[in-house]
Amino acid sequence: MGHPETQLQNPASTQSLEHYWMPFTPNKDFRAHPMMAVKAEGMYYWNHQGEKLIDASSGLFCCAAGHGRSEIIEAVHTSMREIDYTPHFQLGHPSSFELAQKIAKITPGDLDYVFFCNSGSEAVETAIKIALAYHVAKGEGQRTRFVSRERAYHGVNIGGVSLSGMVRNRETFGAVMPGVAHLRHTWQPEARFTRGQPEAGADLANDLQRFIDLYGPKSIAACFVEPIAGSTGVLVPPKGYLERLREICDKNGILLVFDEVICGFGRTGKAFAAQSFGVTPDIITMAKALTNGALPMGAVAVSERIYHTVTSSALDGAVEFFHGYTYSAHPAACAAGIAALDVYEKEGLFERAAEMSPYFLDRMYSLQGIKAVTDIRGYGMLCGIDLAPATRPGLRGFDATKRLFAKGLHIKFTGDAGICAPALVATKADIDEIWRIFKDVFSE
Repeated sequence: MGHPETQLQNPASTQSLEHYWMPFTPNKDFRAHPMMAVKAEGMYYWNHQGEKLIDASSGLFCCAAGHGRSEIIEAVHTSMREIDYTPHFQLGHPSSFELAQKIAKITPGDLDYVFFCNSGSEAVETAIKIALAYHVAKGEGQRTRFVSRERAYHGVNIGGVSLSGMVRNRETFGAVMPGVAHLRHTWQPEARFTRGQPEAGADLANDLQRFIDLYGPKSIAACFVEPIAGSTGVLVPPKGYLERLREICDKNGILLVFDEVICGFGRTGKAFAAQSFGVTPDIITMAKALTNGALPMGAVAVSERIYHTVTSSALDGAVEFFHGYTYSAHPAACAAGIAALDVYEKEGLFERAAEMSPYFLDRMYSLQGIKAVTDIRGYGMLCGIDLAPATRPGLRGFDATKRLFAKGLHIKFTGDAGICAPALVATKADIDEIWRIFKDVFSE
């Protein structure tokens, strides 16, 4: 027997909320207390009651240039009028090569070869397969293990869930990929309220050496880490930590993969966090701000060595890498990506993020002293704010999300950790508004 249809009371329209199964959402609560966005422009959303909300999380860390960018909208419209779709299985389109070239210009080192997909989850899955294919091409097919980290988030496909270290994302799904070991996470109680990189903790990277000693150096294909663990609440790497991972990987023939789905495209003040921290991985995954959130798209950038090792292993005329998606490099998504990267460059948004970061972090760290706030972590234009748990973990964060929405602010909470990541076009006045609403709600 069907459920009675829940109606959204909206002066402009009435619609059913019954049939859409929302992701990462308590659906029953949402139907009873809907939070809807019906318009977006610049730093703001408007809800279904016509009220304005400042966006403190760039959508879902996607809209680095703010919402409603006409340059991107027009580029997508033009592309759709020219060509609606082309399969990129042996039939290319010029925009995919143009976007790949633009990405290669801003990636670190020689990560100059780009594989397109449709999301961060697909980017991680693609990177897993690239790592395996690379080692097979080298004659080291026995390298099938992967190393990731506790409190990591690498998307929601089975490979990414296997790498991830957030228990609620894993516990329901028993059929995860075998052969994954997890480093300890880098959050340390004694480093609460540290601004930027903690001084201590580089030794946590030695967990990778322990796994090498346990499983053998030639059994591990790759080590996946987010330079800053984003979705778990912004865990900034201790000084020397990423450098130590790079050193261990180099010594043992292990690929180092940076998941920059959140950090990429200016969030840390550089194009990628790899450049901010001065550590170049072998593979970078990206998505979200690649198109400024306008259309779904992800990508994987790999080093010249990886690309040529895989592609030179096949006979002439043979497929080298048996992987891809129906919508890989969709022309409209490529148009959005090209336009977004043009906006970032023209407006100097990566540099703007670096310049605005001190003011942003000053404001966020001034929330220290509010009783409910138990920790603050931040780097660039990214900040995590922990609230003291209520009767069960996540309840206070869920309540704060709704209270902030009611006060005119959108933010992403993971459990009791609020993740503040305003668009890189944010002004000091925008940051002040975000700070004021945080202060009011967190003090309640």
